[in-house]
Amino acid sequence: QVQLVESGGGLVQPGGSLRLSCAASGRTFSNYAMGWFRQAPGKEREFVAAISWSGGSTYYADSVKGRFAISRGNAKNTVYLQMNSLKSEDTAVYYCNAALRWTVPPTPGNYWGQGTQVTVSS
Repeated sequence: QVQLVESGGGLVQPGGSLRLSCAASGRTFSNYAMGWFRQAPGKEREFVAAISWSGGSTYYADSVKGRFAISRGNAKNTVYLQMNSLKSEDTAVYYCNAALRWTVPPTPGNYWGQGTQVTVSS
């Protein structure tokens, strides 16, 4: 089992920035590819960004490419999502995910966090 806890969400104005964190516990963190997904009201959950076990490979949804950056600190068992130039359409609950397989495009694994709300509004 892997337990995931997200933090860092909140209210931000359009054009602003936020950094989300996901702390993992349980199994060996470095064995897992990590990803961020999001779900807006009335919409299906969608992929945002993912990073491989070593951090050497990353993948982004076209809608966030160039604005968001995913990174990981294996010593701290944490994955981050730096979100810049935020838009109203980025408003959603953001979920952290852990997967044993790294695929392109990334597919979610079995482990999810509880989610953190990001609201972009003036």
